[in-house]
Amino acid sequence: MARSGVTYEDVQRAIDELLAQGESPSVQKVRERLGTGSFTTISDHLREWRQRRAQNRDVPPPRGMPAALQELAEGLWRQAQESANEALAHYREEADRRAEEAREGATEARRLAEDAEQREAALAQHLAGTEARLGSLSAELARREAELEARDKQETRLATRLAELESLLARHREEAQRLADEHRQALEAAEASHRERLAREEQRHESAESRLMALLDQARQERQALEKAAAGREAQLEKRLERLEGQLQEAHGRLAEEEKRHRETDWARRQALAQADTREHERSLLQARVDEQKRHLEEQAGRVRRLEEQLHRCLWQIPGVSDQEEASPQEADTGEDELAERRGAPDETPPEATR
Repeated sequence: MARSGVTYEDVQRAIDELLAQGESPSVQKVRERLGTGSFTTISDHLREWRQRRAQNRDVPPPRGMPAALQELAEGLWRQAQESANEALAHYREEADRRAEEAREGATEARRLAEDAEQREAALAQHLAGTEARLGSLSAELARREAELEARDKQETRLATRLAELESLLARHREEAQRLADEHRQALEAAEASHRERLAREEQRHESAESRLMALLDQARQERQALEKAAAGREAQLEKRLERLEGQLQEAHGRLAEEEKRHRETDWARRQALAQADTREHERSLLQARVDEQKRHLEEQAGRVRRLEEQLHRCLWQIPGVSDQEEASPQEADTGEDELAERRGAPDETPPEATR
């Protein structure tokens, strides 16, 4: 429907002015003449004007009009009608073209709107998925950071514990070396003391048998005390070595568990294993030293036994002792039994003495 802004009379007046100027009326020209109005309203009024003119086309002209004027009017009317028909055809074509363009534009606009809505929905869905993935990734990142921090703390604790074990092993190694040195010095001092005592006793072999036997008992007791001390120190060393081995095994177990949890500490594990091998080698060296000390003690014991045998031979060579044996064989046998019991050797005459 036509709007109330532009009336039919306004459009008709503009059309009359255009016809008076010899121009064919059209929607554009009428609007330019009026200076206002919508194309739809002007088009409706222009269509109504044409319908009315078509209805009044067959109405006879008024009577009493001169023939020349009537012919002129009919000629002008036909000319105007032809112009109007041409303009109408042109207008209809233009209107149909514009209507088609408008429909195509509307269709395209609807399609673009639908595409835009679909893109907007897809973008909204993609944005929601992206936000969800971002949230999950943020949570995963926070969890990974927490795990990494926990692993760093655990690695720090393990490194601290490993340093403590290495320091403890170094102290035990130093203590074992110190004990070994003290034991060696004690053995050397004991051996030197025995040599000095035996040298003095050889020089003073005229002394009484009781003094020689006392010295022999004292030497045996000292040897036994040294052997006990060496055995105690060896047991202490073995216990310390066992504790160190247990600590090393515990460290190996922890390092193995850490290697399963993450591969980043592989280098530290290899270093720890290398250090453990080094400690094992050092323990082997220490055990070899202990075995060497045992062998040395056995050699010392052999020397002491040989010295006892020499003392025994010296006793056999003392005149007073031999006279006593000739005077009282039973007492000599008894003394020899006591000497053998004290010495811990079988009751028989040494081969060297028989020679």
